[in-house]
Amino acid sequence: MSSDATAPADLALSADQLRWVEQFALTWEGSHSPRMEGRVVGVLMIVDRPYLSSQQIAHLLTASAGAVSTATRRLVEIGFIQRHVVPGDRNHYFRVEDDIWGSWLESERAYLPRLQRVIDEGLDASPEDDQGPRRRLLNARNYMEWLAGYHRKMLADWEAYRDAQAGTGEP
Repeated sequence: MSSDATAPADLALSADQLRWVEQFALTWEGSHSPRMEGRVVGVLMIVDRPYLSSQQIAHLLTASAGAVSTATRRLVEIGFIQRHVVPGDRNHYFRVEDDIWGSWLESERAYLPRLQRVIDEGLDASPEDDQGPRRRLLNARNYMEWLAGYHRKMLADWEAYRDAQAGTGEP
């Protein structure tokens, strides 16, 4: 194990931190996402370490390795967390960016063109005289196109707001 890594027994959450992680996870679950994903994001946000191993995350959450593995795999895919490599160490490590929400917005924006291509394939597969499906697919394609443009504006607006807040000393 790397000298930067901490044995799971050396890490613990306070009762307040654990309560917050669980509340964050419940809120996360309210957006139709697995609660375990919210627990992983929450623990990575509240623990003051540059990264945590899968084993450390499982220890802090009293969760199984499989549950943590499933959650981290999905969270990496959707852009909420990143893998972190420790040279010479085969363990899996994860971290969140300080601007987790801006990073997520960027990764969500990358998803939109893929969905738009699938919608275009649906349009190609729909007969011209099949008005209901074509109308729904055209609305979906137009929405994705509009949303992709709006994401650029949202990200720029967010970064400007974030940077302005950093200068105020407000948390």
